[in-house]
Amino acid sequence: MTSNDNPFAAGGNAPAYGSQTVEFGAGTAGGDPAANPLAPAGGALIKETSTAEFQNDVIAESRNQPVLIDFWAPWCGPCKQLTPVLEAAVRKAGGKVKLVKMNIDEHPAIPGQMGIQSIPAVLAFVDGQPVDGFMGAQPESQVQAFIEKLIKTSGGGAQGAAIAEALDQAAQAAAAGDINGAAQIYAMVLQQEPENATAYGGMAGLMADHGQEDRARQMLDQAPETMREAPELQAVRTKLELADKVAQIGDPAALEARLADDPGDHDARFDLAQILNAQGDRDGAAEQLLEIMKADREWREDGARLELLKFFEAWGQTDPATVRARRKLSTMLFR
Repeated sequence: MTSNDNPFAAGGNAPAYGSQTVEFGAGTAGGDPAANPLAPAGGALIKETSTAEFQNDVIAESRNQPVLIDFWAPWCGPCKQLTPVLEAAVRKAGGKVKLVKMNIDEHPAIPGQMGIQSIPAVLAFVDGQPVDGFMGAQPESQVQAFIEKLIKTSGGGAQGAAIAEALDQAAQAAAAGDINGAAQIYAMVLQQEPENATAYGGMAGLMADHGQEDRARQMLDQAPETMREAPELQAVRTKLELADKVAQIGDPAALEARLADDPGDHDARFDLAQILNAQGDRDGAAEQLLEIMKADREWREDGARLELLKFFEAWGQTDPATVRARRKLSTMLFR
C-alpha cells in the first residue's frame, strides 16, 4: 500500500486524523470548506469561555446546536461533582449539544447580568436564547434526561443533526468497504469536534482493521483526556488485544485438523475462534466459543463466555453478529 491509496497517510509521527494529517485528495476534509457539510460549525465539544468570547461561544454557536453554559468556580465543591457528569453526558450526545464553561471568579459580568446567584448553574441556549436550566449538582440520570429533552425539543440543532448524519454515513461506508470514504467523513467530524469519541474511535478502528495497528495505538495513546475511557475507544483497544493474540496462535488448518481428530480439544477450538474473528468471520468465531460452553461451561473458569463478551465489545453491541450470538448465549444460559 502506497501513500497515494492509503487513507491514513500522514507525515511525521502524529496520529493520523484531522485535516492536517489525513491525505484524501482534492475536495475532501482538508480542501474547500464549501465541500465540507460540517464546515459552518466551530469550536470544541467542551471548552472554557470568557466574557469577550461569550457571544461567539454561546449565543452564535447555539444557532448550530444547543449549547449548555456551566457557571462554576474553583472553590465550589458541588461544581467539581457536576463537571465530570456533565462532560460525560455531552460527549455521549455525539455532537448534538455542546458545553461551554465559565469561571465566575474570572468573569463575573455575564453571570451577574443573567441573575446567577448560586453555583453550579447550567443554562441551555438554543437559537441565541436561554430556554432551560438547572442549579446544583445533579445525578447522572437527571443530567442525561435534561440533555435528551433539550435535544428533542430543539430538534438537535442543524450542526448536531449534520454530525449525526455524517457519523451514520461513515459507519455505512466502512461496512460497505469504502475505507477512504469512511476515513474522510470521520476526519471532517474531528476537524469540527476534536473530542467526538465516535469519530475518533471510528478512525482508530479503521486503522486497526486495515494494517495500521501501530497508528491506531498511537491515536489511543494520544487521545484527549476527556474521551480516553469512552466505549468507542475501549472497543478499539479490545480489538487490538485480540489481534495480538491471533498473531501468536499459528496455522488455522492445523487447528482444524486437531478438532477433526478430537472435537473436545477446547484449546484448539478457542484458538480457532480467535483466527476466525481476525478473518472477519464473526458468526464462525462465536459458534466456536458457544460450542465450548455447550461441552464444558467451567472450562478455563468460564473462559469461553468471557472471551465471547470481549468479541461483543470489539464488534459493537448493535452489530448483527453480536445480536445473533447474544441471543444464542441467552438461550444457553437461561434455558
